[in-house]
Amino acid sequence: MLFRNDRKDNRERGGSVRLPLLPLRDIIVFPHMVVPLFVGRQKSIKALEEAVASKKLVFLATQRDAKVNDPTAEDMYRVGTIGNVVQLLRLPDGTVKVLVEGKRRGRVMRHLEQADCFWVEVDEIDETCDRVTELEALVRSINAAFENYVRLNKKIPPEMIMSVAAIDDPARLADTIIAHLGIKLEDKQTLLETFDPAERLEKVLSYMRSEIEILEVERRIRNRVKKQMEKTQKEYYLNEQMRAIQKELGEKDEFKNEIQELEEKIRQKKMSPEGRDKVEKELKKLKMMSPMSAEATVVRNYIDWLLSLPWYEYTEDKLDIQEAERVLEEDHYGLEKVKERILEYLAVQSLVGQLKGPILCFVGPPGVGKTSLGKSIARATGRRFVRVSLGGVRDEAEIRGHRRTYIGAMPGKIIQGIKKAGSGNPVFLLDEVDKMSTDFRGDPSAALMEVLDPEQNTAFNDHYLDVDYDLSKILFICTANTLDRIPRPLQDRMEIIRLPGYTEWEKLHIAKKYLLKKQREANGLTEHNIECPDSILLALIRSYTREAGVRSLEREIGTLCRKVAVEVVKKDRHTRVRLTTRNLAKYLGP
Repeated sequence: MLFRNDRKDNRERGGSVRLPLLPLRDIIVFPHMVVPLFVGRQKSIKALEEAVASKKLVFLATQRDAKVNDPTAEDMYRVGTIGNVVQLLRLPDGTVKVLVEGKRRGRVMRHLEQADCFWVEVDEIDETCDRVTELEALVRSINAAFENYVRLNKKIPPEMIMSVAAIDDPARLADTIIAHLGIKLEDKQTLLETFDPAERLEKVLSYMRSEIEILEVERRIRNRVKKQMEKTQKEYYLNEQMRAIQKELGEKDEFKNEIQELEEKIRQKKMSPEGRDKVEKELKKLKMMSPMSAEATVVRNYIDWLLSLPWYEYTEDKLDIQEAERVLEEDHYGLEKVKERILEYLAVQSLVGQLKGPILCFVGPPGVGKTSLGKSIARATGRRFVRVSLGGVRDEAEIRGHRRTYIGAMPGKIIQGIKKAGSGNPVFLLDEVDKMSTDFRGDPSAALMEVLDPEQNTAFNDHYLDVDYDLSKILFICTANTLDRIPRPLQDRMEIIRLPGYTEWEKLHIAKKYLLKKQREANGLTEHNIECPDSILLALIRSYTREAGVRSLEREIGTLCRKVAVEVVKKDRHTRVRLTTRNLAKYLGP
């Protein structure tokens, strides 16, 4: 191998050489390459200083992710190049310009990171090959392919053909040609990690043939356009070039196929008459447009939105009152008034067959189960569930959508939620309606009135869709902490159901039946691992939590479960911990 004479310096036991490491971004230095680099990171500058101070040898390795500013051993490729610092120049802004020359391949055996810079133990890689006849054949093939490549690629000077042909070392020939190929960084790293010269030449030949095919396609496009254009008409030339590219890529046929797919979807989709008329008009408009235009993208997105909505797709309601009552009791303790109202709705629905969805508003302090109650109602009725948080919403367009004249326009949260649900009759939870605010962009609570008014929401008009959509079959549920910030007209459209805070004994029951089991499973414990008497739960409620709901109580139970999990892991999987007043103070404090 080349440059054997300088291996005796920086030598560690076992044949490794100890060198400072210079992490590279977006570049791979191969042996025999001379490359200028601009270095700005302090550890990298220190590595160069250490190299210059010794024998000017440095190990050049590329980062896996160029965005990482402070790389670790895992961020670097293990195979790199042992290089020589040819010249080093300090610039006024504190950075360093360095000229490095790749010498030979090396593999990192061990990282010796220090505070000021990286050091590595590197093993030099043997690149010998015994397949002499095969190497000669590969060298001839690759020289011929490189001559063809230079002829097509005008960025490479023709003199390179003679320079490459004069190289008699197969390994050096492969590395020299790699530097002129426009391949991905990962592919270059793969070639750097290919140590057998014959195998490396085969890969380089494969990459070069792929590049030649791409250059041939580009040449055909240029020639086709050149024959069709008039030399004085630049605009005509650009249009014809775009047409030739589209023909080469088959985009025209792809666009026609897309139009046919949309026509088929429109034929099969059940839509309102107004929606069908609208989507057919937009499709006719799309046919007249260029597929590359920005307006075509806007129209395509609009058609996709109309076709993705569940116009007449509904889930079947579960009208089994006993089953619904069982589900509600299983998920929530207490809240009798709410449960009665849901059962009343299901009973009337089973008798009447068609009933507009009620607009319920749960009002109560945080942690009493308003949001989770909405999920339970969806499970009890057999409907899909979708939740939209309105906290901090201050733009009317968040509810009604943006008009299509705006860049990046899209429907409002109501239509987005219906699309997400995939049915026209989901349980739709509007969370934190009392947290909406008003500014110069409009009043979202005023827009919400149309959504929550049973007399109007049969023809809700989103600004983006600009067609009426029926919301009357949706079961809307609103949640709020207080009614003070909800406008009176909006309150009049909702059925207010107040959820008071839980009593001490209700919290105890909830903790025993729901919270303890949930936290025990979440922390990997079994019933055998933790024993929590009622007295401990009451102590948590009385001394460690002061709230109307049970969120803090759940957090404290979770803390106890994690403490017990630590004890179980330290001792034995079958350890049983009984919570007492003494260890409660130990785990949670006095």
